[in-house]
Amino acid sequence: MHLNRGRKKVFTRTGLDWTKRFTEIAGALAIPGEAIIDGEVVVVHEGRTNFSELQAELAAGRQGRLVFYAFDLLWRNGDLRKLPQIERKQRLKDLFGENDIELPVLYSEHLTGDGQKVFEHAAKLNWEGIISKRADAPYRSERGEAWIKLKTLQRERFPVVGFVKDPSGVAALYLGKQEGNELRYMGKVGTGWSRTVSSQIRKQLDTVVSPTSKLTRPIRMPKATWVEPTFYADVEYKDITAEGLLRASSFKGLFKGTGRI
Repeated sequence: MHLNRGRKKVFTRTGLDWTKRFTEIAGALAIPGEAIIDGEVVVVHEGRTNFSELQAELAAGRQGRLVFYAFDLLWRNGDLRKLPQIERKQRLKDLFGENDIELPVLYSEHLTGDGQKVFEHAAKLNWEGIISKRADAPYRSERGEAWIKLKTLQRERFPVVGFVKDPSGVAALYLGKQEGNELRYMGKVGTGWSRTVSSQIRKQLDTVVSPTSKLTRPIRMPKATWVEPTFYADVEYKDITAEGLLRASSFKGLFKGTGRI
């Protein structure tokens, strides 16, 4: 967020000007003088930030649920980037207090202490993860060792409803999820196996090939070989998108009933 004597600009991490997308957030930052504030726009859904909900709001051009968590102050009538992180944050907190900044902008509070315990609690709460920062570090635009992103992952078993062949095994698995009487499509997974495991998966799925999809609502996948949903893929994933599909999924194992293949 670039504030310059009443003029406001909002830039993405890659430098795109998204001021028009975030007019409500920019409008809440009624701060005189000059300031550059770093932060992240999120949507809070069921008590936690939700990336797929954010995608949906941005795609629809809505702003009512968007919240800007401000976590750093890079410029305040002068360059602050060489100051320690903890000092920049204190100045940011003071700046918000002096100017009565309110929603949809929030100061991002931090915790000082045992990072491992914080991470364990984040996992239990199904948060996406935590970010650990050096309190004495200056600001750096590029990635470095002064801050580390630690992501939690969700893990679940999904019935395999189809696959894409490659010369010696599988290139991808199509996954479903049983919800009542419906078998719903959940997306695909295409990473997490070696060439040997890929070949083993193919041998197992070749035994249950079906002429048609067993999904309640068939989807068009020209490269798919459909199978009876008797095998289950153990999959790690970060989240579920607004379309109900797995995001950033990775294969961990294949099961039939309760037994691992």
